[in-house]
Amino acid sequence: MTVEAALALCSLVLVLALAIGAVAAAGAQLRCMDAAREAARLVARGEPDRARQAAEAIAPGGARVDIRVVGDEVSVQVSKGVGQLPGLTVSGRALGVLEPGVLISGPPETESHLPSGPP
Repeated sequence: MTVEAALALCSLVLVLALAIGAVAAAGAQLRCMDAAREAARLVARGEPDRARQAAEAIAPGGARVDIRVVGDEVSVQVSKGVGQLPGLTVSGRALGVLEPGVLISGPPETESHLPSGPP
C-alpha cells in the first residue's frame, strides 16, 4: 500500500465518521423538538408532571428538559449534547399559552420554573 492510498483511506474514514455524527445530531435535534412540542402542549393543558414524563420519554437519553411558565405563557426547552461530535449540543424549543382555566402555580406575574431533568 502506498502512502497516498493510506492517506486517502484515513481521510475517507474521517469523512464517514463525521457524516455518521451529523446524521445522529439531526436525529437528536428532531427528537428534542418533538419532546419540547409535546411537553408544551401538555403543560398548556394543565398536566406539567405528565409533560416532563413525556418529554423525557421522547427526547434522547440524558436530555435536559427545562419547563417555564410565566403568566399564561409556557416555554419548554429540551437540549442534549451529541456524543459523536464533542462540543455540539442540539436543542428544541416550543412555546404555548395555557388554556383558559389552567393555573400551574403562583400569581400570573410570577415565573414558575418547574424542576429540571439531569444537567
